[in-house]
Amino acid sequence: MAPKKPRTTPRPGRASASTRSGRPIMALLDLISRRWALRSMWELRNGPLTFRALQLACDGVSPSVLNDRLAELREVRLVEGLAEGYALTALGMELIDALGPVHRWSERWARALKP
Repeated sequence: MAPKKPRTTPRPGRASASTRSGRPIMALLDLISRRWALRSMWELRNGPLTFRALQLACDGVSPSVLNDRLAELREVRLVEGLAEGYALTALGMELIDALGPVHRWSERWARALKP
């Protein structure tokens, strides 16, 4: 079996799974749709967490997957490593804030779907 080709971290200006043009919105959607990427950021919205605390907050995601996601999120400056653990950068917090209306909409949607 051939070795898996390593995935590159989606970035604006770089071709990715959703765009050859590297459009920023498509790069962002590719990035946050990766397993545990958005969930990791969401769990950091209230402040820094240690790796273990973040792993537990993410329902016990495997350490290797969480490590991969954190490396990608650090590479694109959405998450940073601090003495007290991992935290959202100012850009990461802006993204979470921008998702606030989507979060509120999803809550209304969930209520609308209840029988």
